Amino acid sequence: MSGKTAIVIGATGMVGKQVLNLLLDLDVYKQVIAVTRKPLPTHPKLKNLVIDFDRLTDALKKVKADDAFCCLGTTIKQAGTKTAFHKVDYTYNFEFAHTLRQNGCKHFLLISSLGAFPKSLVFYSRVKGLLEKDITALDFPRLSVLRPSLLLGEREENRLGENIAARFFPLISPFLRGGLRAIQPIQGATVAQAMVNIAQQPAPSDNPHFYYYDEITALCQ
Repeated sequence: MSGKTAIVIGATGMVGKQVLNLLLDLDVYKQVIAVTRKPLPTHPKLKNLVIDFDRLTDALKKVKADDAFCCLGTTIKQAGTKTAFHKVDYTYNFEFAHTLRQNGCKHFLLISSLGAFPKSLVFYSRVKGLLEKDITALDFPRLSVLRPSLLLGEREENRLGENIAARFFPLISPFLRGGLRAIQPIQGATVAQAMVNIAQQPAPSDNPHFYYYDEITALCQ
């Protein structure tokens, strides 16, 4: 048992909740810190930091972790406005990364999105791309970026687009070849398992390393 510490933001979301549970089950971590707005059920290894995310930097000023799992995200529809979306998906995530980097975090793992590009004409993809760009500039010793397409799984809110994709893509999946395979929707549970598995593997030669559909699913086999 190495006695490592992991920290998770977005631990109440579909993927983050599963990442947290997987981390708590691993002996390699002596402590798992979850940064949330509302209290979580207790666990012997869990340290729950219940904070106002508008004070995220101050709340994390003295928090140290070996591996940081960034699972926080929303949609423009959920957030209500582009400004509110940017605050969650960029500002909170970047402050989390920046503070953890200053505190000596060795490995940062980020759930981004397929199509993330800082100059994208699509607002959602542009925000994701800017976040990747600015976190990369923090120069983590190891940065792992997962770029899934549409995430499927149980959520508190119903999403029509996901329901349609879940029915449509199995019909065309056998015909997707090469780079087109990356557009396939993927289960949130698969992304969560891959994220945790990445943290247990040796670092690849490139940094940052970007993970797409095929590599994400292969990590769970």
